[in-house]
Amino acid sequence: MTKPLQDRIALVTGASRGIGRAVALELARQGAHVIALSRTQGALEELDDEIRKLGGETTLVPCDLKDFEALDRLGAAIYERWKKLDILVANAGILGPITPISHIDPPKWDDALQVNVTSTYRLIRSLDVLLRASDAGRAVFLSSGAGHKAQFDPYRATYAVSKAAIDALARTYAAETATTSNVKVMVASPGPLRTKMRAAVAPGEDPMSLRTPEEFAPKLVTLCTPQWMETGKLYDFVSDSVKSFQAPV
Repeated sequence: MTKPLQDRIALVTGASRGIGRAVALELARQGAHVIALSRTQGALEELDDEIRKLGGETTLVPCDLKDFEALDRLGAAIYERWKKLDILVANAGILGPITPISHIDPPKWDDALQVNVTSTYRLIRSLDVLLRASDAGRAVFLSSGAGHKAQFDPYRATYAVSKAAIDALARTYAAETATTSNVKVMVASPGPLRTKMRAAVAPGEDPMSLRTPEEFAPKLVTLCTPQWMETGKLYDFVSDSVKSFQAPV
C-alpha cells in the first residue's frame, strides 16, 4: 500500500529529540525519506534505528546550525543526490537566557539569534531552489506564542525576539513563493509541550499535564503534504486551527 508521503524527501532540523524527533518519525511513518539534522551523532543514530524499525530510510547529518558553510554544502549535496527537496521542517532552536534585557550577555544574545534566526535564513538560502524544484514543496517553521501573543512575558526577550523574527521570515518567504512556485509556507505554534525546553521555562509545572511532541507531530506533518494549500498562515496546535496573522488593533 502506498503511503501518503512515499518517495518524498524531507529535511528536519533538531531531529534528535523532542518535537524534531517526533516529526521525523511521523514523516518516516508516512513514507518520506528523512534527512535528519542535529548536533548529536549518537541521538541521530538512535533515531535512525527507530525509523528503520518502521521500514523507513534516513540520511543523518550531524551538523551545528551555526556552521553556515555546512548548510550551504547540505543544499548542494541534496541537489546532487535528489535534485529537489519536498519538505523542510525548520524546528531546531534554543531558549536563550531568561533574564532582564539589560542583563543579557551579548555573546549569548548573538548565539541564540544565530541558531534561531540566521540559520533559518541560511537554510532558505541554501534550499529554496530545491523546494521550488519539487512538485509540491512545503516548508514549516516552528514558532511560539512567545513571539506573537498580545502580551509578552518578561525576561524572555531573546526567545521572543527570535520567534517574532521567524514569523516575519516565514511570512516573507510565503509572499515571495506564492505566485512564483508550488511552494507553500506555514508557521506552526505547538504551545506548551512535554519537552526539555518547556521544563526550563516552567520548572514547577507538572509535565504530565502537558501534551506530547508525539501528539503534535501528525498535525505538523499534515502541513507537509502535497494536499496542503494554505500558505503564509499560522497553525496553532492549542486550538487546532489555522489562523491569519493580524495587524495591530
